[in-house]
Amino acid sequence: MSNLQSNSPPWLLEGRSRPRVVLLGSGERPHVLSEAQRLRPLIEQHADILVSDFCFQEDLARIPADLAFVFGGDGSILRAAKQMGANQFPVLGVNLGRLGFLANVSPEDFQHCLPEVCAGRCTIVDHLMLQCTVLRDGMALGSQLGLNEVAILGGPPYSMLSIELYVDSDLVTTYSCDGLIISTPVGSTAHNLSAGGPILRKNLQAFVISPISPHTLTMRPVVDMADRVYEIVVRQPHDSTTVVLDGVPLCRLTAADRVRVERAVPTFKMIEIPEHHYYRTLREKLGWGGDVRSNSLGREAQL
Repeated sequence: MSNLQSNSPPWLLEGRSRPRVVLLGSGERPHVLSEAQRLRPLIEQHADILVSDFCFQEDLARIPADLAFVFGGDGSILRAAKQMGANQFPVLGVNLGRLGFLANVSPEDFQHCLPEVCAGRCTIVDHLMLQCTVLRDGMALGSQLGLNEVAILGGPPYSMLSIELYVDSDLVTTYSCDGLIISTPVGSTAHNLSAGGPILRKNLQAFVISPISPHTLTMRPVVDMADRVYEIVVRQPHDSTTVVLDGVPLCRLTAADRVRVERAVPTFKMIEIPEHHYYRTLREKLGWGGDVRSNSLGREAQL
């Protein structure tokens, strides 16, 4: 983790008083473009805008930006992370969606924190990313960077799959289940959580493996180190069994395929705002209501 409050940010070290930023978001989503246009004059007071891309089409690998402001929800941040590729620069997400675990700053909070962020008075936290490679008969079909998770999904005829999991080439087990998820800590509040997996603090260096509807009740989610190599084999896949990365299908699987998941070299960098603590975000987004007895007494008093 790098604390910009005690270490000068790159633009100040280079003799620049203003950061260079990119504005990203899903332009087809309601209110994204209008909100970005409303806030643009404020951003221009504190930063130099290099790129404004609301179609996720720019090649950000060649953009010498210091920061990215992403308007939308968590899906927009996932697309931004993919768009940045190996050139990951710190992201501040402005929440115009629903849950917003990653994009957890409201437009009102953004207006207040923007001057502080552009002055370097903020914290940047590195988050684990994964590299997913599909090998067929030992040859790589392709490799992609991911932020949330890799999922093996069965598809029609929706019968159980037998999924083998290997860690550092050692067989762990063969799951009888509807699918399997290998998630980063950032992705632990996504598909993994819906499948009954645990929530991991976002800056942990670990993966969580969660079977989807396992036939054997002792098959529980497992958390293991990020420095291991995880491989998945489906010996008898359905015709539509698919490997999905961050919600995007990569390819249909065959019995000759091996899906490899490992720590990626780049890390995803999030700007943290002091008032937006980790457990506050969980409490607000997941509806953790607090003391049930106090709530019950309050309702009784109203009655």
